[in-house]
Amino acid sequence: MNDLTAWVDRYLVYLNVEKDASPHTRENYARDLNQLLELLAALPHAVARPADIGPDLLRLCLSRLHKAGLKRSSLARKLAVWRSFFRYLLKEEVVATNPACRLKSPRLGRPLPRALDAGACDQLLAEAVNRGKPLLALRNRAIVEFLYATGLRVAELCRLNCPDVDFVLGYVRVKGKGGKERVVPVGEIALKALRTYLENCRPQLAQRNDQLTPALFLNHRGGRLGVRGVQEMIRQTAEQVALPANVTPHTLRHTFATHLLDGGADLRAVQELLGHAKLTTTQIYTHVSVKRLKKIYQETHPRA
Repeated sequence: MNDLTAWVDRYLVYLNVEKDASPHTRENYARDLNQLLELLAALPHAVARPADIGPDLLRLCLSRLHKAGLKRSSLARKLAVWRSFFRYLLKEEVVATNPACRLKSPRLGRPLPRALDAGACDQLLAEAVNRGKPLLALRNRAIVEFLYATGLRVAELCRLNCPDVDFVLGYVRVKGKGGKERVVPVGEIALKALRTYLENCRPQLAQRNDQLTPALFLNHRGGRLGVRGVQEMIRQTAEQVALPANVTPHTLRHTFATHLLDGGADLRAVQELLGHAKLTTTQIYTHVSVKRLKKIYQETHPRA
């Protein structure tokens, strides 16, 4: 099989079946790879076989995207996707080398994650209770409490099933990126909010659906709550209390990590809780904490 399009399709199936990539990841990979196919097809001599693609062709494709106004961050992401695709082809012995490995990613300034302070968290939690219909308010409160207490990614939260939470031992079993499992402790306040939701809200939501689902968090129709639903709920909730723009479920993940480090937690422990494969990914939160400590020092020390 030498057809490039067929190998792209096969790679997307591989991401789904063997790598257990999320639908969002597969969608992004499909878009970036299909764009590569379009760029190659637009060349004077169309390329249809993986073995015919070299570094110069990929560099030309990136150049055209750059001239079209694509940001450096988007170019870097596309190159990372292409590199991953050719790594797969190399493993399948379709190509002899990975042409994308010889290309350097554009240099990016790494933005610091934005975290909420304790007061803003309290505002968000209070508004989650008051917002919307009383039934969904119980669910919303449990979601916000759970995200802040565990630092879960929103996709991880939406994948949770009822048996994943152990109320006796106080932990949740999470299936993270690449199908990796980890155990995350859950605080008593979040467990209390979750228990209230399970007793007074979830049974009524489940009755709205003919099909039973093990999903922990349900939407208003009784099906599994989706990522977009959680994102929109938190966006609207933050808007109501005039929090800074673009508060997302991931903001609560950043807040979880930052508050742990501010409280003296070990960096490697935070890495485990967040499910980061590399410690370098977690280290960005140390910059946030140092920045906050410096601000406190400047505001309080007489000779700062």
